[in-house]
Amino acid sequence: MGLALGLSLALLMFFFRPLEKSFYPLLIASQNVPVFAIAPLLVVWFGYGYGPKVVMAAIIVFFPITVSALDGLKRTDPDQLRLFQTLGASPAQTLWKLRLPAALPALFSGLKIGAIYSTIGAVIGEWVGAGAGLGYLMLSANAQLRVAEVFGAIVCLIPVGLSLLALVVITERWLLPWQRLRAPDEDNWLSLPS
Repeated sequence: MGLALGLSLALLMFFFRPLEKSFYPLLIASQNVPVFAIAPLLVVWFGYGYGPKVVMAAIIVFFPITVSALDGLKRTDPDQLRLFQTLGASPAQTLWKLRLPAALPALFSGLKIGAIYSTIGAVIGEWVGAGAGLGYLMLSANAQLRVAEVFGAIVCLIPVGLSLLALVVITERWLLPWQRLRAPDEDNWLSLPS
C-alpha cells in the first residue's frame, strides 16, 4: 500500500510541477510528526486488528518510496530524453520505456529502506492497537521490567527485517539484470551470489 501510494504521488508530482511545489514541503514536514502520535488515531479510525498495523507500516514506507521515486524520475539522462524526442516517442512511451526503468535503481533504494522500516511500523501499530504480536509483547514486557523478553522480541524482529530486505534485493536483481553487469562491489555485505 505504501509502495502504490508513494509511486503514484511521485508520478503526480513529477508531471504536475505545481503539485510538487505544494506537496513536497508537506511531505517533508510530515516526517517531523512522531508516528507514536498518529498510532492512537489509527486505532480510533480503523479499530483493533490488522488495520492500524497495515496503515502504520504503509505510512512509514510511503516517505522513502515517494522521495526516491521522484528523485529517480528526475535523474533520467537528458541525452536519452532528447533521443526519445527525436525518434517521436509519445510521453507515455517515454515514461514506460525510459523514465520508469531509469528510476528503478533509486526506487529500489527507497524500497530497501522501506522494507526495514515497515517492521517498525507494524510494531508501533501493535503497541497501541493489538492484544498479541511482538509489539504487544515488547510493550507488556517493558511495563513489567522483563528486559530479557524485550530483547528476545527485538532479536525476533531482526530476521523479519532482514528477510524483507533480502526479498527486495532479490526482486531488484531479477528486475534490473543490467545492474549486475557492473563490477561487483567486494565491500558490500549485502551482495548475494549471482
